[in-house]
Amino acid sequence: MSSIKKLAGQTIWYGGSSIFARFLSYLLTPYLTYQLTKERYGEMSLVYALVPFLNTVYTYGMETAFFRFLQKEEFKKEVYNTTMVSAFSSTLIFTILLIVFRNPVAEFIRIPEHSDYILICALIIGCDALTALPFAKLRSEDRPRKFAVIRITSILLNIGLVYFFLSVCPGLQARKPDSIWSVIYDKNFRVGYVLIANLAASFFALICLWKEFVEFKWRFHTNLWKALMIYSLPLTVAGFAGMINETFDRIMLGWWAPAANLAGARGEVGIYSACYKLSILITLFIQAFRMGAEPFFFKQSLEENAPKTYARVMKFFVLIITVMFLIVALYLDIWKIFIQNKNMWEGLKVVPILLFANMFLGIYYNLSIWYKLSHKTTAGAYITLIGAAITLIINYLFIPHFSYMACAWATFLCYGSMMVISYIWGQKKYPIPYAWKKLLAYMVIVALLYFIHHFFTGIWKGTIFSLGLATLFTLAYSLFVLRVEKKEFSKLPYIGKWI
Repeated sequence: MSSIKKLAGQTIWYGGSSIFARFLSYLLTPYLTYQLTKERYGEMSLVYALVPFLNTVYTYGMETAFFRFLQKEEFKKEVYNTTMVSAFSSTLIFTILLIVFRNPVAEFIRIPEHSDYILICALIIGCDALTALPFAKLRSEDRPRKFAVIRITSILLNIGLVYFFLSVCPGLQARKPDSIWSVIYDKNFRVGYVLIANLAASFFALICLWKEFVEFKWRFHTNLWKALMIYSLPLTVAGFAGMINETFDRIMLGWWAPAANLAGARGEVGIYSACYKLSILITLFIQAFRMGAEPFFFKQSLEENAPKTYARVMKFFVLIITVMFLIVALYLDIWKIFIQNKNMWEGLKVVPILLFANMFLGIYYNLSIWYKLSHKTTAGAYITLIGAAITLIINYLFIPHFSYMACAWATFLCYGSMMVISYIWGQKKYPIPYAWKKLLAYMVIVALLYFIHHFFTGIWKGTIFSLGLATLFTLAYSLFVLRVEKKEFSKLPYIGKWI
């Protein structure tokens, strides 16, 4: 049980701080959907759909490779130096290239009049890439407090600056039209100010990590770097394909949405992006889990009972995300208030589909440990490329007819396929005794509860009835799980004595 407790602790510290930081960032959604039209929100979403692709290119799997090679005694002293020299050099090159080619990139994502957004993005991603390994160093050295403080403070700075640019500055300009504010502030550059606030927060994080950043020595271990690249490049391919699955649907929606003009297409991107945010609970938990689980899984691999530990982790993971699915899907009448622009509520029907899709993605992240431990990272690349192919084909065929509904179902089928393929392949190469029949049953049960709730609330309309039925179903499922898994929960500290 000590290993599960340790993972829980790491998830709370590292992942929990990231959850809180990202949750604070998500709190901007009501504000931004109020401040921006759906077309402007679509512009912003297109820019942020591009950022994860560029992040993948900039970091090229070095963070995961750092954790893996840090466990090898022969490389322990040189792995940080080599990865940092590599990251610093490549970040400089990639940033210069992105700035030079900002106009074609802006045209690619259908915002040709805003190449200045790409310039700001290049600087944001450059700062983020330079902080990736210092943050990883903090995690490897078990220094969660500094990690958490920097993450949260930078997000608070971002939020404060967004509010300053979008609310305070227009007020100053309106009260003093002849002042300097009328010259330096452009009310039509609202999305640009959101990006500038992000840049300031990223630069702040880099300054806070300056000590870790300059700790590396300019020593480059060529053989180690080759080993790192052999390990990380397949992960980069997988990560790039993963970004196709995760965010490229917004860009494709901008290309092929069945709208009359470019502004209409951006509006549909805005609707889909805002509604996608309602999968926040599962998305944030998955992010937190990954932050804690990756170093934990690698360390646990040295233990004899590692496969059993991985199976138990999977069970608790599925139990938690199925409850989260019910909390979001059944209480959608409350969660929709998160989107302040009621014109975007027409897209709420994608939320349950995306919740299940992200559930599949979280399970896939759990399953992926088999190829990371066995150094078969090319398998991860193949699986994610298959998912990317599914995403591209479905969106290409169906976006012109079904708009963002095609994006939602493409995401569902993509992540579902990746989950199944990884499980079947992984059991052949690195068998782990997952209780897959029971876990599948839990997912089917919550899906049925959603459909039953949807059926009855369609007949007897009313918020009170909907919320009451949602509460009944959520409590019933939670009690059912506690009863079925009583033996497992009884072993957990602080929880077992109450069961």
